Amino acid sequence: MKTHIRSLIRKIPALLVLPPLLLPAGAAGQDNAAPQALGLEDCIVQAVRKNLGVAVQVQGFRLAETAVVRAEEKFIPSLSFDYYRDSRNSASYSWIEAADIVSTTARTYSAGLSQSVPFGGTLSLSLGAGRNFSNSLFQTVNPRYSGSLSFSFSQPLLKGFGWKTSLKEILVAQNTRDIAENDLRASLLQIIYTVEQTYWELVYRIESLAVQRQSLRLAEDLLDKSRKEAEIGTLAPKEVISAQAEVASRKADILQAEMLVRDTADALRGLICAPFDKASPDILPADKPAFQKSEIGLDEALAAALRNRPDLQSSALGVKNKELDFAYAKNQNLPSLSLNAQYWSPGLSGDRILFQDGNPLTGVIVGRVPGTSSQAVRDALHFRYNNWSVSLSLDIPLSSLFTRAALAQARESLDQEALRLKEREQNAVIEIRAAVRAVETNYERVNARRTARELAEEKLAAEEAKLKVGLSNNYFVLNYQRDLAAARTAELRALVDYTLSLGQLDKAMGTSLEKRRIRIADAAEVER
Repeated sequence: MKTHIRSLIRKIPALLVLPPLLLPAGAAGQDNAAPQALGLEDCIVQAVRKNLGVAVQVQGFRLAETAVVRAEEKFIPSLSFDYYRDSRNSASYSWIEAADIVSTTARTYSAGLSQSVPFGGTLSLSLGAGRNFSNSLFQTVNPRYSGSLSFSFSQPLLKGFGWKTSLKEILVAQNTRDIAENDLRASLLQIIYTVEQTYWELVYRIESLAVQRQSLRLAEDLLDKSRKEAEIGTLAPKEVISAQAEVASRKADILQAEMLVRDTADALRGLICAPFDKASPDILPADKPAFQKSEIGLDEALAAALRNRPDLQSSALGVKNKELDFAYAKNQNLPSLSLNAQYWSPGLSGDRILFQDGNPLTGVIVGRVPGTSSQAVRDALHFRYNNWSVSLSLDIPLSSLFTRAALAQARESLDQEALRLKEREQNAVIEIRAAVRAVETNYERVNARRTARELAEEKLAAEEAKLKVGLSNNYFVLNYQRDLAAARTAELRALVDYTLSLGQLDKAMGTSLEKRRIRIADAAEVER
């Protein structure tokens, strides 16, 4: 008996990849589908690509990217085209001008290009052409063709001046996009740790169930032995009852453990968006936690956290946005001083009418020199007639109550965001210190629990040897069996906790993505 029990105990490794036999009854699926063995990395990849929470964050990131493109449209040149046609008729008030009706028709065409400049100004270019015809007498050029080329520049020198003021919307949109990217990274860090937590919890639950089943077999073996000894009169009947009670108790514990295995498996299935239909295979962990001492010190962990944590980076970007808001509000508190400059080049052509004796009052047309619209446009393009203007305009508001309030509000918001950044940095330090401490403590716990389990095995073996020679009874043996099962479970718990503390440390430092080589693009390809 002693040799048999020792053999069973030694066949249980510290943590092993369990075969389907260790799953709870009925956990192999309604259609008896073979369990699907998944490693931790497989679960993380599926969660990153399929988890609905990650999909929500991905959409937020894409919206933020679109907002940047929309803000940048401010500096895309604006192209405009205009066409104008006019026909006017009026009564003639002089027989010299026209017989009875004065008619005038006009057509104009123009194209313009407008471009915002980084310091808040606007640069415009316009090219136009037109035709004007009238039946009025004494016109020396009729029809008349016109052309025009103009440049204009408008630049605020106080209010509205500066690249930060002009580019504010773009800079804020870019920072907001980076914040959304950091939010996505934070969501990925959390989902990775949650998957790790659930995966290793499932491993623990299955291993704990295996330990309890092993403990039940030991109790059943002891019950069989006790019954045989009671039948031949070498053991009191109460010892049999004691063994029966323990077997029943351990069966109840197994039922509870089986339920916990199913609940944890469903939680993992939900995280990786695996189907819940009856034909789907059950999830079976294919990995076991490795027990290797972490060499990451507190200073190294703090430096990594300050460098990589997305929440700290988002807070720093939030401070930058508030600084932009404050600078903009401060700029809007200035008077408006604008510089306006314009240069234009007109062109003119048309049919030149020749009157008798060169006098249009004679009303006698003796000839016509034709002109073209293209000639008017060429004159404009060759700057035949130069014209320019420069102006300054100053607007000083007598009351700036609202802009002052906006400036005060922007200053308070900036101070608040700076304090929030300091608070998050402080919380990060606390979290890192706790995570490093947990890793160190759990490492020692594993060693201590392993020693406790080895001693429990020795105590059980010694008590079984005493029982064999009649120096003990079932009560003590069952207690030592229970102690061994508890020691085994505690060792498993300590090992899983140590593995989880390593994952928590990676999450606290913000290095989980780099460690597992997960890119934002992987989440951006999320399946919906």
